[in-house]
Amino acid sequence: MFKFKFTSRSLLATIFVATIGLAGQGAQAADKTLTVYTYESFTSEWGPGPKVKEAFEKTCGCSVKFVSVADGVALLSRLKLEGAGTKADVVLGLDTNLTTEAKATGLFDASGVDVSALKVPGNYKDEVFVPYDYGHFAVIYDTQTIKNPPKSMKDLVEGDSSQKIVIEDPRTSTPGLGLLLWVKSVYGDKAPEAWAKLKKRVLTVTPGWSEAYGLFTKGEAPMVLSYTTSPAYHMVAENTDRYQAAAFSEGHYIQIEVGGLLKNAPDKELAREFLKFMVTPGFQDTIPTNNWMMPVSATSQPLPDAFDKLVNPSKTFLMSSDEVAEKRKAFVDEWLAAMSMN
Repeated sequence: MFKFKFTSRSLLATIFVATIGLAGQGAQAADKTLTVYTYESFTSEWGPGPKVKEAFEKTCGCSVKFVSVADGVALLSRLKLEGAGTKADVVLGLDTNLTTEAKATGLFDASGVDVSALKVPGNYKDEVFVPYDYGHFAVIYDTQTIKNPPKSMKDLVEGDSSQKIVIEDPRTSTPGLGLLLWVKSVYGDKAPEAWAKLKKRVLTVTPGWSEAYGLFTKGEAPMVLSYTTSPAYHMVAENTDRYQAAAFSEGHYIQIEVGGLLKNAPDKELAREFLKFMVTPGFQDTIPTNNWMMPVSATSQPLPDAFDKLVNPSKTFLMSSDEVAEKRKAFVDEWLAAMSMN
């Protein structure tokens, strides 16, 4: 039997080879990439994206790549265009208004995540989509400009046309779609007439939430369609209560945001791990003070005191995803016709 004699040179060579091998294993792990499609405000430097990426990468041995579009409805449109050839592993930022339509594409697979312990209004549960936050839509107004904010949808529709509002496009934006469904929930068959009146107060219609809220905070308009939770940002991050949500007597429409796993995900196991991570404190901790929405499960820290000062809607509107899928095109066509009237 031959015996290998370790000399100092051979020992150094062995250590070098072993080190290269370990480095190769690390590089191989780092080469795993999770591609997440989401919306722009999620991936912004002040949004939850950077913290979510950092927290998940610590545990996954992978790199998280965010691909963002203007808003949630645009996410679904992009997926439809890409079809089965999409490079996404996970889609983050659809909401319950879109889940039936999203399932109908055949692009999504069961999540494999137990959502039974989550605290979501209406006890929302789904085998395909995992909820990660929620919030009620609201008209946010500048208290330095508007002394008597609208107290109902009727007040908003029929109020002073010189006090403008920025809204989002329901064809590309989940807040825009939310407002569309909110008006429909309040006015029913009279929604076209309501839009024709509200049009006089609309300064502009933006593709997504970020553009709309940016115009509002720059003073271009004294009102914007956003969320009841939006004032918390200004109270916590800017130490001001200048911007507030108008409480509407009829109630407010709710948004529940979800994530989903693509059936042809390049790394389905990694994608499922991310969906499970979404309902843990590592992800949920980023929601209240980065996405400025309500978390759906336990966080490691209590909510800031500012959340106790927010509007608490007296009634919640939420159409079923099936109804929205069936009627969304007709509702949008009504909106387009009303908004284009002279």
